[in-house]
Amino acid sequence: MPRHCPHLLLITLALFAGFACTASSEPAGLTRAELLNPETCKECHQQHYDQWKGSMHAHAGDDPVFLAMNAKAVEEDGVGDFCVNCHAPMAVIEGYTTDGTNMDEVPEHLRGITCYFCHTVVAVEGAHNNPLVLSGGATMLGGLRDPVANPAHASAYSPLHDRTTLESAALCGTCHDIVNPVGQHIERTYSEWQASLFSKDDPSQQLTCSQCHMVGSDGLAAEYEGVSLRRIHDHSFPGVDVALTDWPSAEAQRALVGDELDNSVRAQLCVFENAGGVAVWVTLENIGAGHSWPSGAAVDRRAWVEVVAYEGDAEVWSSGKVGDDEAVSEYAGTDPQLFRLGDTIYDSSGEETHDFWAAVGYESRLLPAPTARSPADPAYVDTHVLHQYTLPTALPTRVTMRLRIRPMGLDILGELVAEGRLAQSVRDAMPTFTLGPTVIEWSQGQGEPCNPKVF
Repeated sequence: MPRHCPHLLLITLALFAGFACTASSEPAGLTRAELLNPETCKECHQQHYDQWKGSMHAHAGDDPVFLAMNAKAVEEDGVGDFCVNCHAPMAVIEGYTTDGTNMDEVPEHLRGITCYFCHTVVAVEGAHNNPLVLSGGATMLGGLRDPVANPAHASAYSPLHDRTTLESAALCGTCHDIVNPVGQHIERTYSEWQASLFSKDDPSQQLTCSQCHMVGSDGLAAEYEGVSLRRIHDHSFPGVDVALTDWPSAEAQRALVGDELDNSVRAQLCVFENAGGVAVWVTLENIGAGHSWPSGAAVDRRAWVEVVAYEGDAEVWSSGKVGDDEAVSEYAGTDPQLFRLGDTIYDSSGEETHDFWAAVGYESRLLPAPTARSPADPAYVDTHVLHQYTLPTALPTRVTMRLRIRPMGLDILGELVAEGRLAQSVRDAMPTFTLGPTVIEWSQGQGEPCNPKVF
């Protein structure tokens, strides 16, 4: 079935019958063409619109890094709509682009992941690369079982849009799970969630994408007569990526991303003397992400641990001490104990590459999501990752640590700048986040020694 179905009424009714949905009875007044434009939605859904407008979903088709990477992929490998089909799907469906290289010619309301795209999904026919089927009609689907009839559009309930159902994870997850043109699984967020305990049948353990990335609150789903307070959800979609150009609510977006990151990883720092001298053990555990950490474009992420040892106020040793304007890769040859997390991809000749379209294999060092609560469960995996440092010094008086992450490596952005595909200002705008709960200081005489790898 094509994503845009021409026989709208018959197909929509047939698909909705499978949902056993509740629909509003009042006839729709807005046309499909009007509903394609998020500005139309704003008239009744101002809060949701404002949140979406400041999100990376709205920014997906305008993001300069996407535009640069897509242009390179199309030029070097002819990937066609592989990238833009996820970053600006309605532009593809409506025939305004075939490969995303002409996004400046695409109407603004068709760039990014739009209201219409998400709220007309009627089926998911696959596990990755945006396998979503749209109704093509003017009925808006959502998670409310008793939508209020209104003159703007027909409304209906769909489990795909209900954040409390496991089905809803397929709507989100299959766009955040990517297999490249040669068949390599390069982004695995959805499959990571599927392997976690959060996707299992036990309701006490279940947690969907929307329950983490679309926080619930009591409010009005629409500004319209007869609409009462309900449990609604935020449309800011914080994850890790952020806008690098002038964009609505950019500072608020970064704050939300920072909060999301702060709730994702727990750390422990142990310093002790042993037969080999002085050892520093850093243990990290993924406690708040429903997938691996980092996830998504893990080959582009730059996540690392900074550890610094002091004798009094004097620094005597460090690892991972990377300046905010320095690429982590610059330390690969001079910092042999560097603790990094992420993916490495390889091309057909076995060489490391940053070109996702050329990847035929990968290696990972990620923090896994929990798969079971008990070590006795055959599905259990140890969610702790331990890294051991050896210090070439006497026992220091204090040691500090912190976990840091960049949405994309400065080395990758620097290459795009050098190729003339990206402005230097975009590279300079890439933030470095420090996860607050991982900022830890150990000092001599602080009390009982910590127990490495045990929280």
